[in-house]
Amino acid sequence: KGQIARMLTQVISRTQQVRNVLFRQFRRNIGLSAIASQKAAAQLDPIQQLFVDKIREYAKKSQSGGGLVEGTAEDKKELQERLEKLTRQYGADGADFAKFPTFSFVDPDLEPVGVTMDVKAAQESAAETTDDSTDSREDKPYWEA
Repeated sequence: KGQIARMLTQVISRTQQVRNVLFRQFRRNIGLSAIASQKAAAQLDPIQQLFVDKIREYAKKSQSGGGLVEGTAEDKKELQERLEKLTRQYGADGADFAKFPTFSFVDPDLEPVGVTMDVKAAQESAAETTDDSTDSREDKPYWEA
């Protein structure tokens, strides 16, 4: 009976060790297969690849052309008319109007309102009141006073 109990205990402990190892490997394989499937899906999606290609093409054209990308003469004329209209309405001059404005905020210096207190005078008056209020009964409890 003692040998059978020991053998069962060893089998159970070995089973737990094997289970832990298998579980660890299973988690690693799931993680690796998920990454591999994401990379494969990204390479296989033609619509996404076409979208990225168009964005890169637009970036190259916008850097080289300056202004409207693939704009016709009518488009450029309409843009110029709208900018002139904005200049007339809001008094904006130049191409800086099309840029995002920059703001600079400065905190104003605040002065106290309605407070006229002299600090030295307040300290002197506080010192005088403490000198006058010293009493020999200060250390006695209230029932002995």
